[in-house]
Amino acid sequence: MNTARLWTDQLTTAWNELITWFLIGNPKEGQPPGYATLLQILLIIVLALTLRWITKRVITQVINGMAEARQKERLGERKAAALGLLNGGLLLPGERRRQRAEAIGAILRSIASFVIMGVATLMVLEKLGLNLAPVLASAGVVGVALGFGAQNLVKDFLAGVFMILEDQFGVGDTIELDKVSGTVEDVGLRTTRLRDADGVVWYVRNGEILRVGNKSQGWARAIVDVQVDYSEDIDRVLEIVRHTASQVAKDPDLEPVILEEPEVTGVESITGEAMTIRVQVKTAPMQHSEVARELRVQLKQAFDREGVKVPVPQRAPAGDADAAV
Repeated sequence: MNTARLWTDQLTTAWNELITWFLIGNPKEGQPPGYATLLQILLIIVLALTLRWITKRVITQVINGMAEARQKERLGERKAAALGLLNGGLLLPGERRRQRAEAIGAILRSIASFVIMGVATLMVLEKLGLNLAPVLASAGVVGVALGFGAQNLVKDFLAGVFMILEDQFGVGDTIELDKVSGTVEDVGLRTTRLRDADGVVWYVRNGEILRVGNKSQGWARAIVDVQVDYSEDIDRVLEIVRHTASQVAKDPDLEPVILEEPEVTGVESITGEAMTIRVQVKTAPMQHSEVARELRVQLKQAFDREGVKVPVPQRAPAGDADAAV
């Protein structure tokens, strides 16, 4: 009986204190009425959620607008319209552009949400009359502990953020890492996935990527060395090579990927049997091999038509070889 009455008295006291706090507050300690505090907390939450929604919308629109503007700018050039090229660079494929925009937008939205909701939480705790100093101190200790325990994860995440922001490589690019070479299939905040020439899929942690060679950015150069017999007229041969290279550059299939006129650098080396002539062609990324192959074919046909002799490897007689053994 006494226990029941004690519980009843405690509940009555608590209820009276709650009503007093809600309607009057604690004027002696400068506390406003409870309903005012609850309204302030509700207002803080509503404003925080509204601000977060607006911020996310703005970030999404800005990121998408930047991606579309960059695409239109690059499509403005003639060769860009044909191949997605601008000043020798590759137009970002749709998948790459979409993924990069989504990744950057996700990072910015997460940061904005964390800051806005974190500030709102601190404001709510302050309105409830809690001492924030111990809370912040504890959060700092926990943050340091998590930082030591997740160093590699944080390293991978930060490396992924900077790789995406700097556009070091993207989906569809052919890259060389320290020990892996292949085509990028996915760029994440923690790992990068690429497939090599044998079809093997590699997952590389972003924090372990120390250097990257990107074969799909900027431009490439096709270098072709051809040998002619030492007895040939060098001026005549150079003229044939220049004319042939110029004709290759005018090929309808190759013209869009050739960025500059072919350059015949001249004689690279001379031996007792041959002279080596070098031709260089600036091409779109990953197109240099195709241009080089076609240039070799055309040079071979031109040499045959003009009667240009090429050096024939000297083979030792079979008897000499047997004697040497």
